[in-house]
Amino acid sequence: MKIFELNKLNKNEIQELTKRPAIDFSKAFGIVKPMLEEIKRNGLQAALTYAKQLDNFSGDNILVSEDEFSSAEKNLSSEIKAAILTAANNIRVFHEKQIPRAYVVETMPGVKCSREFRAIENVGLYVPGGSAILPSTMLMLGIPASIAGCKRIVACSPAKNEKVNDALLFAAKVCGVKEFYKLGGAQAIALLAYGCSETKKVDKIFGPGNQFVTAAKLLVSIDVEGCAIDMPAGPSEVLVIADEMANAAFVSSDLLSQAEHGVDSQVVLLAFSKTFAESVLTEVEKQLAELPRKEIAAQALSNSFVLLCENVDEAISFSNNYAPEHLILHLENAENYRSDIINAGSVFLGEYSPESVGDYASGTNHSLPTYGYAKSFGGVSIESFMKSITFQQLTKKGLQCIAPTVTRLAETEMLSAHKNAVTIRLKQ
Repeated sequence: MKIFELNKLNKNEIQELTKRPAIDFSKAFGIVKPMLEEIKRNGLQAALTYAKQLDNFSGDNILVSEDEFSSAEKNLSSEIKAAILTAANNIRVFHEKQIPRAYVVETMPGVKCSREFRAIENVGLYVPGGSAILPSTMLMLGIPASIAGCKRIVACSPAKNEKVNDALLFAAKVCGVKEFYKLGGAQAIALLAYGCSETKKVDKIFGPGNQFVTAAKLLVSIDVEGCAIDMPAGPSEVLVIADEMANAAFVSSDLLSQAEHGVDSQVVLLAFSKTFAESVLTEVEKQLAELPRKEIAAQALSNSFVLLCENVDEAISFSNNYAPEHLILHLENAENYRSDIINAGSVFLGEYSPESVGDYASGTNHSLPTYGYAKSFGGVSIESFMKSITFQQLTKKGLQCIAPTVTRLAETEMLSAHKNAVTIRLKQ
């Protein structure tokens, strides 16, 4: 990790540091688009062909059976099942507080307006299954979908040797997911978005993935025959702000917990002295040597950096410009800086709040905006699985009251039929 000093950088250099490692989406789109078009035309058979080519899937049935769900539960140790159930409970408790409330207001006498919420009927949950198995992602997506009241919840994840990971299937069962397909990559996104004779398309797709999954999600979201997506997202990332009181070993462990996600992950440390920064980097090397995924983490660290700042205000200003997916404040009295955080996916306050707890079991959602999208997106929530509908109901007196405003605005916009829809009622 390179060390930079903020006060020695110009505006362009600072802005350059806020950019993530580039993803060549033009290349990814070129690879993915023909796949999507073929699956749109030929459905399940085309999806199976790609699964066999890319994931070595050799079967013909991609739907997980009830027996497979049951076997997965039996195969797991009681300790793993207890951990999944505890995490699920915490996620459910936190997310149940997010259920939006309807409201009614009378904007003028006789003019009543209201807003109500409805669950999205069909949702697709994509859970990666390449270099890491992520039952936690299943919980983070499946539980909010269940709480929201989605009628049909479909999950997709790649299988290895025709089998989906037991912990992932148990997590799906805990979420109430019964329709689970052994399919990964762009082919899974295509099948979810377009459907086929064997399975109905969904209305919105959720879940992280590699650059090809992300490219597929972006393409189906702009196709009128496709569907909506949760958010644009890239590789995982963390930004840590640490003062002199911070524990270098703790800080290092937080940096590495994100670096091991993938070679294109990015970790950033904002510190206030070169001596402390170097002590963290020394600890990073020490801990890195013990990690099973050290090669992956090492490549991610090569895309990462340390930035030396003058004070906390300067560091938080940079962080808000960077807009990290995860922000960790290893600061004395970290709670005091809560209101200063403008752009971040999820924030972890103090030395005993590692990002890992948010990834798994504290209760907050780990499906978060990356690549600076935290400036305009929040993480997955109950409302992500819902949409709002507004209603209005007027009495005759209410229409009379609002008519002058509506007819004058209609005349201004030269939309005579709009004006007539009001005046014809008043005349009668």
